[in-house]
Amino acid sequence: MKQFNGYDEAKKAAQYQGGEKLPKGAYVADILGVKLETGTNGNSDRLHIQFDIAEGEYKGFFKKQYESNNNDDKKYKGKVVLWLPKDDGSEKDQWTKNSFAKWPNALEESNEGYTWDWDEQKWKGKKIGLVFGETGNVIDGKEVVYTEVRYPASVQAVREGKAGEAKFKAKNGYGEVKTGNDNMDFVNIPDGIEGELPF
Repeated sequence: MKQFNGYDEAKKAAQYQGGEKLPKGAYVADILGVKLETGTNGNSDRLHIQFDIAEGEYKGFFKKQYESNNNDDKKYKGKVVLWLPKDDGSEKDQWTKNSFAKWPNALEESNEGYTWDWDEQKWKGKKIGLVFGETGNVIDGKEVVYTEVRYPASVQAVREGKAGEAKFKAKNGYGEVKTGNDNMDFVNIPDGIEGELPF
């Protein structure tokens, strides 16, 4: 067999198996950075929040995951995006305001002496509780399950086991499309058969 171009890069990428998946549940986290992004084309502004697990068995989970990934295009996965309200008076806008308000509330409850003053950069270095839930999604035609941040909580609620539990969420038709027998390409070989196996 002749070696094909790009094999060395493919071999390196194939070694990374995606790493361990963070189990669903509530965790105490450190906020590592916050970036405000202005919306374009009518989209809302967004807050990008980078974090890592601060306590327990999974302390430093996202940093370890990032450092063990040897792909050239690796990305840090300890992050969440908060959509900000447009302040347009709509029902959806009120829902967005209510969802956003949970974050400063959780930060104030988790960090003694901290009061939200509309400076999101002060979130960096603060502790917060984060509740992760499982999400089923269809990506590149494959069904995958991963965990993601659903909502914030106080650090105290996480430590006391009172932060609640996020329900399973399905996206993009997850669980709706069934292709039938996924093993149709395989031939059943009777026990005790002699000789070469068919291709």
